[in-house]
Amino acid sequence: MSSQIMLLGGSTSQYLAEGITKIHDIPLIQVDLAKFSDGEMQPIILESIRGAFIFIIQSTNAPADNMMELLLTIDAARRASAQYITAVIPYFGYARQDRKDQPRVPIAAKLMANLLTTAGANRIITMDLHAPQIQGFFDIPLDHLDSTAIFIPYVKKLGLTNFIFAAPDVSSTKRTRSFAKYFDVDIVICDKRREKANEVAGVTLIGDVKGKDVILVDDIIDTGGTLCSAAQVIMDSGAKSVRAICTHPVLSGPVYERLEKSALKEVVVCDTIPITKTSPKLKVLSVKDLFATAIKRVHEYRSISSLFAQ
Repeated sequence: MSSQIMLLGGSTSQYLAEGITKIHDIPLIQVDLAKFSDGEMQPIILESIRGAFIFIIQSTNAPADNMMELLLTIDAARRASAQYITAVIPYFGYARQDRKDQPRVPIAAKLMANLLTTAGANRIITMDLHAPQIQGFFDIPLDHLDSTAIFIPYVKKLGLTNFIFAAPDVSSTKRTRSFAKYFDVDIVICDKRREKANEVAGVTLIGDVKGKDVILVDDIIDTGGTLCSAAQVIMDSGAKSVRAICTHPVLSGPVYERLEKSALKEVVVCDTIPITKTSPKLKVLSVKDLFATAIKRVHEYRSISSLFAQ
């Protein structure tokens, strides 16, 4: 059997697949996404992939059709006799439901892991899971890429001399500390209270930001409530400036209006999810080079640890 490497791009991540195939000249196999009149979809792989190492690139952001498309494409590749199937999921959706935090709710992240394995995926490559422990939900190998490799060079280019990192809530503390450790600076923490999902009731700042340039660190920006509230509290506490770096631009609800009115100087995100609307405060960094290198090394059975900022 052939060990040829091939890429398949899902409809929501086709732009990444096209960028990756140009970097390493990997064949990009076209998939026709047929749809029945009721919306049921049928991915059709348009050429032979028998015996090939297949990398299917698709983020599973809303709507749920993106996850269903990925599952069906994996199943199609398995039935077409692909030798090894890797699902490349830049943004792993449903990751915020990673535990039972109240009675009678699902653990959706575990369900998604089960579905991907059942569909026929042999390996997963993803980036900045909402909780790193989600890796334990998978019984197949998972490569968890870290966005520090993208954001740290950007922070260096800013040329800041008196700066500090901030966690917008307690759950982001570990992620924030990894940046602070690299630059050998301190962190502050915003203690956030929620009364319901996507709604911040109040924020208390733990630490001193007076006269400093502050960089908030988070994995997701959704409605922007957490970041904008934290940014205002930080500026009210005497900070010189505040900006944010967030891996996944979910960007839903009133986020654009909030950003425009916020104290944030800029919000730097990755293109793990396609951005359909721009904002003067939004800056996008591409993940295509990082994923292209990871895909190449995984196919060649080489270590990917050097891709992480040390």
